[in-house]
Parts: sequence; structure tokens; C-alpha cells
Amino acid sequence: MSSGGDDPAQGAKLDFAADMSYGDYLQLDPVLNAQHPRSEAHDEMLFIVQHQTSELWMRLAIHELQAARETMQSGELRPAFKMLSRVARIFEQLNGSWDVLRTMTPSEYTAFRPALGNSSGFQSHQYRLIEFLLGNRNAKLMQLHAHRPAAMAALKAEMTKPSLYQTALALLADRLGDQDHSGAPSDTAWTAQATVQDQWQKVYVSPSTHWEIYELAEKLVDLEDYFRRWRFNHVTTVERIIGFKRGTGGTSGVGYLRKMLEVELFPELWHVRGAL
Repeated sequence: MSSGGDDPAQGAKLDFAADMSYGDYLQLDPVLNAQHPRSEAHDEMLFIVQHQTSELWMRLAIHELQAARETMQSGELRPAFKMLSRVARIFEQLNGSWDVLRTMTPSEYTAFRPALGNSSGFQSHQYRLIEFLLGNRNAKLMQLHAHRPAAMAALKAEMTKPSLYQTALALLADRLGDQDHSGAPSDTAWTAQATVQDQWQKVYVSPSTHWEIYELAEKLVDLEDYFRRWRFNHVTTVERIIGFKRGTGGTSGVGYLRKMLEVELFPELWHVRGAL
């Protein structure tokens, strides 16, 4: 017979009729009841949960990227370093989610794929907002979200602001006492500029002289590194499960995703490595 001291619940509050509980704080009832499979297929639940959790991680990534930009604009780099490192680790988590999804075979996916209709991850407004924040902007793709006013408003608002990379370039010029080539907010993707690469080269040639901006550069490279891995794992997961079929949203599927692997978010930071 065990003594009262062996009771793991001894001293713990057990009555939450009038107080906030763990589930109340996290709003677990709506979260855990937001999975509604449209077929009888066992694996549809995996598909839904994997994508819902990915959207939650992206929600946090947006929160961190927006805050990092604001702190950078105020000239504060060290808090931004922490936020950018956190976003890189968020994409590490997102990478791990593909490993779980890859446990689903083509036969298992085929059993519920018709239930998806035309829905596709290509339509994720949060993913699009992350790309816009980082500088890979394409105004035409906003049309996908015209039926969702709040999402459309968030994307339009982002287009009026400098991207995270443009913010970094403005800081780069300021720290070097050089001309600012970051440009005005744009609704098109950033393209590499030789003058910007030259500025980064000054930093990489003498890191100790420009340590903070050098550290910022490496935080950005680290972030894009993890982002690229996420894209690559996306491609291999889709190819493993559906081969070269067209995506449910109408894209070319693997062909489209492979093309996205060629996108460079911070091109000068990659190109400068070959020039050192």
C-alpha cells in the first residue's frame, strides 16, 4: 500500500471549474476539433494534421520575421539575430514533418485524394506571406487569395513594405557609409545586383571590422539554408507519393516545385562566396 507522498498528483490543483486550465489557455477544444476528414481513408487524418501543424509553425515564422524586420529598422540587430535563428529552427521543424508524411504510400494517398478537390498547399496565404516577407514577391499570385479578404489585405499590406532583405541591405549601406541600393518596396521579386554583392564582399573580406552586419549576413544565409532544405524535402515527398501527376491546385506538381528550388532569396550572399 503506497503512502500519500507517492501520489504524483499530491499538491496539484485538480478543480478547474472556476479557473483557467491548460486546455483553456491553449484553446485546445477548437484546435483538436478542427480535423474533419472528407473520406473514410485512415491516412487522411495524417494529411490534415501535418498541414495544420505546418500552418501553425508558419504562423510563428511570420510573427518572428515581422518582429525581426521592425527591430532591424530601429537599428537593433541583436534581438533580430535571435528571431532569425528561431525562424531557421522553425523550418527545421517543418522539415521533420515531411518525414512523417512520407510514411504514407501512393496507394494510401490515392484513397482520399479526390476528397481534396482543388485544394492545395499552393494556396497557403501564410506561405505566400513568408515568401513576400523574405523578398520573393509576385503580385499575380495574390489572385489566389481574392476570396479571403483578410488574407488578401495582409498580402497587400506586405507589398507596401520593404522586404526583410531590403531592410538588411539598408543597414548594410548605413554601416558601410555607402550608397543604399535596397530600393523602394516592390511587388516583384528581388534580383541580384553587382553593387550589392560588392558591399557584402567588403563585409566578408574584413569580418572583424563589420562584425554585426557580418553576423546578420550569416543569420540570413542560415535561414535560407533551412528554407531551401524544406523546399527540397517538399519536392521529394511529392515525387515519392504522387510521382509526376499534376497538383490538386492545377500546378505541374513536381515540375513546379523543382523550379522553385532555383529561387535565391538573398542571391548576393550566395554569389559573394565565389568572389572571395
